[in-house]
Amino acid sequence: MVPQPGESAPDFDLRTSRGRRLTLSELRGQRVVLIFYPFAFSGICTPELCGVRDMSRDFSDLDAITLGISCDSFETVRAFAEQESLRFELLSDFWPHGEVAKKYGVFFEKIGAADRGTFVIDREGVVAGSVITDLGTPRDPEKYKQILADID
Repeated sequence: MVPQPGESAPDFDLRTSRGRRLTLSELRGQRVVLIFYPFAFSGICTPELCGVRDMSRDFSDLDAITLGISCDSFETVRAFAEQESLRFELLSDFWPHGEVAKKYGVFFEKIGAADRGTFVIDREGVVAGSVITDLGTPRDPEKYKQILADID
């Protein structure tokens, strides 16, 4: 089930593209933009995440940390982050496969990948808003900025 605004964001413990473990709970006190994407190196995900990369200053100015999550392996997310010069962390939800995507209600069982879901989380770990589109529809990162701007 997709967490709704006002509900606590499910915690997780995942490996980052830089090789360390990261939990959502350790980011309490900071705003987080959590971007689930289906596949690294794909025709929609690559320009979508590069667009977020290009807006990184905007997110920083709104005091937000950006994280990308896919069900790709650690090696894949690491290579993707390096090749595309992504300055934000990518997280691997590879094993148990899609566990975090399932907690957020955005696991697409038929293809074994995360669907396109973005969750903006406030400093207390509460979902402030989300942007969810179907697999073939890219998201507009301006919508993430709007949600961030509306957080007190």
